[in-house]
Amino acid sequence: MKKALIIGGGPAGLTAAYELLKHTDIQPVVVEATDLWGGISRTENHNGNRIDIGGHRFFSKSDVVMQWWQEILPIHSADNTIQISYQNQHSTIKINQNKDDLEDVFLVRKRISRIFYQKCFYDYPIRLSFQTIRQLGFKNVTLIILSYLKSVLFPIKNEKSLEDFFINRFGNRLYKTFFKDYTEKVWGISCKEISSEWGAQRIKGLSITKTIVDIIKKPFRKKDINQKNTETSLIEYFLYPKYGPGQLWTKVAGLIEQKGGVLYKNSRVIQLNGNGNLTSAVITTKNEKAETIEFDYCISTMPVKDLFNAFSFEILSETKYIADNLIYRDFITIGILLNETKIKLDDNWIYIQENYVKVGRIQVFNNWSPYLVKEANTTWLGLEYFCNESDGIWELEDKQLIDLATQELVKLGFIESQKNVLDAVAIKVPKTYPAYFGAYSEFFKVKAFTDTIPNLFLVGRNGMHKYNNQDHSMLTAMQAVQNIKKGITSKENIWAINTEEEYHEEKKR
Repeated sequence: MKKALIIGGGPAGLTAAYELLKHTDIQPVVVEATDLWGGISRTENHNGNRIDIGGHRFFSKSDVVMQWWQEILPIHSADNTIQISYQNQHSTIKINQNKDDLEDVFLVRKRISRIFYQKCFYDYPIRLSFQTIRQLGFKNVTLIILSYLKSVLFPIKNEKSLEDFFINRFGNRLYKTFFKDYTEKVWGISCKEISSEWGAQRIKGLSITKTIVDIIKKPFRKKDINQKNTETSLIEYFLYPKYGPGQLWTKVAGLIEQKGGVLYKNSRVIQLNGNGNLTSAVITTKNEKAETIEFDYCISTMPVKDLFNAFSFEILSETKYIADNLIYRDFITIGILLNETKIKLDDNWIYIQENYVKVGRIQVFNNWSPYLVKEANTTWLGLEYFCNESDGIWELEDKQLIDLATQELVKLGFIESQKNVLDAVAIKVPKTYPAYFGAYSEFFKVKAFTDTIPNLFLVGRNGMHKYNNQDHSMLTAMQAVQNIKKGITSKENIWAINTEEEYHEEKKR
């Protein structure tokens, strides 16, 4: 039997393994570095309170992905019905309410997010409501409108930076009010130094005009979870596993093992061997024991930098230099359990557009799923910090990080004091966000080299050094499996999966 080595047990890696078992006779061997399935889509458990690393909405404009998810977990809807549209067919389906079936399910969640700026909350997307005008001031709102009109009439013709991208879609004043500080917290550098490609990857379809159109259409929309005609950044509803994203990916891993796949946890690929094609890998397991795995195909989701360090053969020095100098942003989530808050928090997440604190975003886990929280009368928050492993904040001890998060909640006015904190935990996640600056401008040379290895397929966020959404990562894995099945060695159709408006993969299935 042929084998496929799959490096990484996140959404892309597990999707690839599951698809291989469904569509081929190839046995997947998944090697995951941690003890949890799901990559950054895993769910951490701290004293019965669950943490979603980064917050993962299960929503896609791809019917293939939406149906795939529901093969794993059925939908449970509180009102017993929900509208589902697939391939231009619209129907209302009844949801199974049998209590025995309500553990492994998707919940239908309403999306609520806000921006916190100058001690006030603003809806996201921004709405020109009376409250917004009152909080910003009539003069400031007028200047925002004039600035936006200027960007419409006199756009920056050659968008090079992320700042250019934002100004063209929102105007300079709104960009500086609601986007600049948060985005620069995420990346640690000025928006002027970041490629506009990041904006094209993440929020290509969002603009003030589309936001206004969405507000007008909203009262007339039916409750359709697919929301085909809504920009991804503006969706109203999403699916969410009852116990967090790790629930789904843990179940997928179990199904892979049942169907004959091989799974390694707490293991790392440290060497990849081959001449032309890749042929074998050396992995180290939890007890540091080395093991050699022979394979016919390799699907990699590991960071490109680490992949190149694992190659045992000679690589052109320039290409190796580019791979070694790709930049990643690292991520810290600090879970804070509170007995009460000074303000009511109905949000899934809150963007902190304040430069006097380091926290970039706050998740309210109660509102993702009440089942993430052990005690219903508590509030379970996740404070998110973006950094580099070389930064001082990354080197702080857990207690210091928890103290920092607590102090910042007080500064923001969310809690009275330390006395409100019942429990806390700090979780560090390296290489969470592949960056679109530094050596990235030369990444095409890395891509060209990896594409010359016929049986190597790069998929997923870190595997492709693309800031993909979860569904994009899955689609790249699905396409890689289709290429393997059909004997296609070109990787272009995998790299093409990167836009919100069109999923190239769907055209070929």
